[in-house]
Amino acid sequence: MSNADFDFLFGTWRVRNRRLREPLAGSSEWVEFDATSVARRVWGGLANLDEFEALDTPWGEIHGMTLRLYDPKSEQWAIYWGNRNNGRLDVPMTGQWVNGVGEFYDQELFRGRMIYVRFLWTTDGPDAARWEQSFSGDGGKTWETNWIMVFERTAS
Repeated sequence: MSNADFDFLFGTWRVRNRRLREPLAGSSEWVEFDATSVARRVWGGLANLDEFEALDTPWGEIHGMTLRLYDPKSEQWAIYWGNRNNGRLDVPMTGQWVNGVGEFYDQELFRGRMIYVRFLWTTDGPDAARWEQSFSGDGGKTWETNWIMVFERTAS
């Protein structure tokens, strides 16, 4: 674990998205769409920032930004997501990298009830990465993956 955990992400990416249309509703309908992402180092690596843009999705355009902040004392990351539609940063996901997997959690309100949310990050060499988001409506006993992003580098 270090402030270099996300160094693989710096650069420009084509992102293939696969997203469950209705999370935690028994849905099995997945929607696919393309996006771009550009990530860069901030504060000498103690933070990083990426911009995400998907122009053609069933939910309309998605213009988002991720801010990741590293705490050297806890050796954990806080990941904040913000989008243009609401103009604010969401509650941070918190976690760390262990054995090549980044695992991050938060608790948030979804359809009127509190749920757990998990992000998983993995890499497959310098030019490929994968991100997954899962929800748990039962306190973490079971997880439903609802969004998968597969990253393919287009420029460093």
